[in-house]
Amino acid sequence: MLKVSIIGATGYTGIELLRFLIRHPQVEIKNLVSHSQAGRRITDIYPQFKGAGDFTLMDYDPEVISGSDLVFTALPHGISQQVVAEIYQLGIKVIDLSGDFRYRDISRYESWYELEHNYPELAREAVYGLVELKREEIKEAGLIANPGCYPTASLLGLIPLVKEEVVKRDSIIIDAKSGVSGAGKALKEPLLFNEVDESLKPYGVTSHRHTSEIEAVLEEFSPGGKEIKISFTPHLVPMKRGILATIYADLEVNISEEELINLYFKYYPAGGFVQVLPGKIPQTKYVVGTNYCHLGIKVDSRTNRVIIISAIDNLGKGAAGQAIQNMNVIFGLPEDTGLKATGIFP
Repeated sequence: MLKVSIIGATGYTGIELLRFLIRHPQVEIKNLVSHSQAGRRITDIYPQFKGAGDFTLMDYDPEVISGSDLVFTALPHGISQQVVAEIYQLGIKVIDLSGDFRYRDISRYESWYELEHNYPELAREAVYGLVELKREEIKEAGLIANPGCYPTASLLGLIPLVKEEVVKRDSIIIDAKSGVSGAGKALKEPLLFNEVDESLKPYGVTSHRHTSEIEAVLEEFSPGGKEIKISFTPHLVPMKRGILATIYADLEVNISEEELINLYFKYYPAGGFVQVLPGKIPQTKYVVGTNYCHLGIKVDSRTNRVIIISAIDNLGKGAAGQAIQNMNVIFGLPEDTGLKATGIFP
């Protein structure tokens, strides 16, 4: 059995990690860490775990997580850096769910996050944990930078197009919408019920930090490492969870919809967590509570554009589910272990 600890266990991502892990047949929860809730029982905060594991929350100390085979860190950007470095130096494998280790180019991180990175060498050692595209590297990794939720939805839809040079690199537009849980658990006025209910609003227009993450990974997969600039606009929608990204790009080559669908099946064979849906348009309600990504593919011959629709659960494939998928790969377990749940609709 793998001994696993979670740091930041009471945030939305932390409790989703716990929800998946308590039913994972190869995992033993060692410790749950929460600075703000140390000393309390997890069931006093989240009664849904009664009968499944009545853990006492601990404050962070390296001794608390010693003896773990792996630690998930679900901490805010900036705060995660030092904690991850301390754990990694103990020889414990780490999957970090913040943005702190997603960039090899530290100047890019510092520019978009407006934070200084104190562990640039460690960041360059980390493996970006998008399993479908980095599986072999992840198998040997000691530190995984779990991708962001918007980037996961966007990159899974875009990588085949960019890698095969099917679209023009300067034409990519991503219109993405997320449930409110994607903004985290902290009390903020823009996230109050009266602010989000019955409303749809864009935010971070031209400046959202996930723009840089998407561009950086696309350039890695672009032949010759050619520069890519995207237009990315996220929106907040009045639902709890789920992301729908609608991606537009001008075609560089003459390709039919059928040929394009076949291309996607080459990258994402049937039976995996990325499911190509020929002739169907994805919806968030079918992926909520899961680690799946649904992709719809359309070619608009009238405008010579391709339109990709990508749906994920921001807390599942966009965070906790993907982190556990990474864990399974690292330890040589079947990739879907503990992750076989289907969507919870209706």
